[in-house]
Amino acid sequence: MSGAAFFIKDDLKISDDQLEVLMGIMSLYSLLGCYAAGRTSDWVGRRHSIVIAAAIFFVGAILMGFATNYAFLMVGRFVAGIGVGYALLIAPVYTAEVSPAASRGFLTSFPEVFINAGWRLMLGIGAIPSVFLALGVLAMPESPRWLVLQGRLGDAKRVLDKTSDSKEEAQLRLADIKEAAGIPEECNDDVVPVPKRSHGEGVWKELVLHPTPTVLHILIAGVGIHFFQQASGIDAVVLYSPKIFEKAAVSLTIIDHSEKKVAWAVALAITTVLSFVGTFSIGMGPIAWVYSSEIFPLRLRAQGTSIGTAMNRLISGTILMTFISLYKAILIGGAFFLFMGVAIISWVLFYTLLPETQGRTLEEMQVLFGTFFKWRSTLRELEKNKKIRDNDNSNGQIQLGTTTDS
Repeated sequence: MSGAAFFIKDDLKISDDQLEVLMGIMSLYSLLGCYAAGRTSDWVGRRHSIVIAAAIFFVGAILMGFATNYAFLMVGRFVAGIGVGYALLIAPVYTAEVSPAASRGFLTSFPEVFINAGWRLMLGIGAIPSVFLALGVLAMPESPRWLVLQGRLGDAKRVLDKTSDSKEEAQLRLADIKEAAGIPEECNDDVVPVPKRSHGEGVWKELVLHPTPTVLHILIAGVGIHFFQQASGIDAVVLYSPKIFEKAAVSLTIIDHSEKKVAWAVALAITTVLSFVGTFSIGMGPIAWVYSSEIFPLRLRAQGTSIGTAMNRLISGTILMTFISLYKAILIGGAFFLFMGVAIISWVLFYTLLPETQGRTLEEMQVLFGTFFKWRSTLRELEKNKKIRDNDNSNGQIQLGTTTDS
């Protein structure tokens, strides 16, 4: 969209204010997709929700590609925005639930990595990948966690056998999912009854209205990481980069007519923008989606992730729809100093409030979340108790071996 923005403005003869709205409105439209996807994914499954997203993408891209005026283009952005909301919610949830634990973070980061002729071709060509997405997803397995939530243990076991590194890992993953879904360990039938709340009843009450300290901490972490991801200004940098480069060159030309200095300023602007986008794409970009899709309990995952995704799109839309007005008021430099301040605040909060989840079991995560800023002391206590248990088990095995030899 950033490359097409200049062509759209010249071709359709729109103002900066209209361009602002056009750039940011898709993020706000995607809120509808986020809300619908959270419910749809629990109802028809993660896999079929991806097919729905692909179909919406296709229609939106076609509408934008054939747009002949501003209103027509806005209709296309509306349809495509709903598809964006679907995809941003379903993709990380599906990937986190299907992937083996060893490669979950790597695979969940793929959408963020991949994010990064005339303008109608730029927008309309988006219809082509959506066709391949809709066809390809038909060969993908359904999420084993969603299958367990529907009581379809036999189908979940077959999916886990295909997506796990070994039969033993598949059995362990199935046991963890059954425990999280509230299904007794001894239930091994292909189809079993499931608790009512696994179908979505009472989820919003447990998540928002009357959350436990653990759920509240998870909600703050899951929503907060998405808030600060977009408040860093990444979408403004990516989508308005041509405008930023233009301003850097024009500003220096006014100050100094030296062509060398103009070239130096533009080159430096490009370098810093690439550095910002590059570090974001290996840090905050993918981690926000990986982290938020992992921390919510299974019964709350779809709806909890939808809240985080909605916050992500809301902040993105707000920044995109106000960035031109912002830099006109406080200049480009002032806008980026503002984003720098937000980044510093986010670093402090992430370091102090968000527990490390790598290598943690479900039980350990449930203990860590709910302690808020004291999670490090809780983690040290957990590791201390784990060492004591390991030592006790080792001593017990040694004593058993000694008794047997006697």
